[in-house]
Amino acid sequence: MAGKLYVKTFGCQMNEYDTDKIHAVLGRSHGLEPVSEPEAADVLLLNTCSIREKAQEKVFSLLGRWKSLKEVRPDLVIGVGGCVASQEGEALRSRAPCVDLVFGPQTLHRLPQMLDAVRGEQRPVIDISFPLIEKFDCLPEPRAVGPSAYVSVMEGCSNKCTYCIVPLTRGDAASRPVVDIVAEVTSLTAQGVRELTLLGQNVNTYRGHDESGGIAELGALLARVAEQPGVERLRYLTSHPGALSRSLINRYAEIPQLVGHLHLPVQSGSDRVLKLMHRGYTAAGYLEKVARLREVRPGLTLSSDFIVGFPGETDDDFQLTLDLVDTVGFDASFSFMFSPRPGTPAASVPDDVPLEVKKARLAELQTRLGASAKAIADGLVGSMQRVLAERPARQGSGDLAGRTENNLVVNFPAPAELLGRFVDVRITAARPHSLRGELALPPLRVAVAS
Repeated sequence: MAGKLYVKTFGCQMNEYDTDKIHAVLGRSHGLEPVSEPEAADVLLLNTCSIREKAQEKVFSLLGRWKSLKEVRPDLVIGVGGCVASQEGEALRSRAPCVDLVFGPQTLHRLPQMLDAVRGEQRPVIDISFPLIEKFDCLPEPRAVGPSAYVSVMEGCSNKCTYCIVPLTRGDAASRPVVDIVAEVTSLTAQGVRELTLLGQNVNTYRGHDESGGIAELGALLARVAEQPGVERLRYLTSHPGALSRSLINRYAEIPQLVGHLHLPVQSGSDRVLKLMHRGYTAAGYLEKVARLREVRPGLTLSSDFIVGFPGETDDDFQLTLDLVDTVGFDASFSFMFSPRPGTPAASVPDDVPLEVKKARLAELQTRLGASAKAIADGLVGSMQRVLAERPARQGSGDLAGRTENNLVVNFPAPAELLGRFVDVRITAARPHSLRGELALPPLRVAVAS
């Protein structure tokens, strides 16, 4: 009888991608079958995020609960992967001795051997090395789950933003060859995938070898992926404004599958704070690129990331961030209070913005961002949107759910046979966290699978 595997995932889309690969690797090697409850599992794994202190503390809180399961079942294997594993290494087991194996984002493909060592030699195993992109050569064939999928095109980041721990936990940037990415895309579209999101910590810096031995930038990679039969919609994450080149911007006029939406983290609207963060651009430079994007692709929408309360941030600095939000008009964003991460340059300077000031600024920023997002969502009411029917809606019998080009969830009544296809949906209402729509009848345009 095959064993059972439970994986809890924290963090970004890269971690979601890695979790899918963990299931595939251990399913192939040990026949482990996924379960939805940790109590039913023989192997418990955490795929972790350390970009914020709160996310990291959630990991240790959950390990505390899993410890009680191991006390009842000593043969239960507990492992921690992802960025907390890379950051903590051996120290993780000092804080949580119940952990049997520790693996980094670049070593998840070695999990079968690590699990065998834990079980066979009755010893903990730690492997948080950085073997570049070796893991992609060792993973099983990609398995599609639904009509949309992630494809990781690179690992790590070579930027040195002063607050960011990613270069320490995932290593320097390393790009996959174009031919390998195209092969993965071809496999996924053959399984019915119609929407792809290319992933990288700083995906704009993709520089992969092409078939001629040259180097392809992200724009060229996007064009190659878009050429593949079955690719009907294309996204990429996560972008760095400093690496958003004019040639990449021009691809929005050249690649119809590329959505008119971009997640472009700005972090702050203050040049002084951006310099302290070592972001490599100014607020004016950011706005100039936004203007270019919208010139090339009219109506393009943007989402972003923000940090408030960075060391040294003043009221004037924060006001500049609010001004930038008003100028751009973001349709969705993630915003956080500054959280010093061990080993980063920002952790070594005084965290001099009082907590109550951080909280007040965060609340004001989120109110401003929420108003902007609501205005954009309200503006979609009455419009026609092309939506990929991805899954049954979580609420509403007979409803399907999908996403607009600008990544907003739409729920609409439709027959299940439309799952996996693009349909035209007329937006009838904007709700706090989703849109409501109805199929456009007549006519109903359904994309035919290639």
